[in-house]
Amino acid sequence: MTPTRTQEEVCRLGNEIYQREIRSQVEPDHVGEHIVIDVDHACWAMGASIREARAKLDQQRPDPESRNVYGLRVGSKYLRHFGGRPLDDRE
Repeated sequence: MTPTRTQEEVCRLGNEIYQREIRSQVEPDHVGEHIVIDVDHACWAMGASIREARAKLDQQRPDPESRNVYGLRVGSKYLRHFGGRPLDDRE
C-alpha cells in the first residue's frame, strides 16, 4: 500500500512522537542506534542499522497497511547513511 501522508507530514509526526514518547527512553544509553517509527500507530523499533530497525518494526506489524515510517539516529537529527551509501562523519 502506498503511504497516505506527505513526506513532510510523516517527518513532522515522527519527530513529535520521538520527542514526546521515545527520546527519554533511549537517550543517552542508545546514542548512534537507529529508530523507525510507524507514525500511524505510534509503534517503533530500534536497531544497530536502519535496516535492522525496520525489520524489527515489520515483525511487530507484519501487515503492509499504513506504512508511514519515519527513521532517525538516536542523538542526531540526521541519519548516517542515506540511499545505502555512508555519508562522511561530519554532522
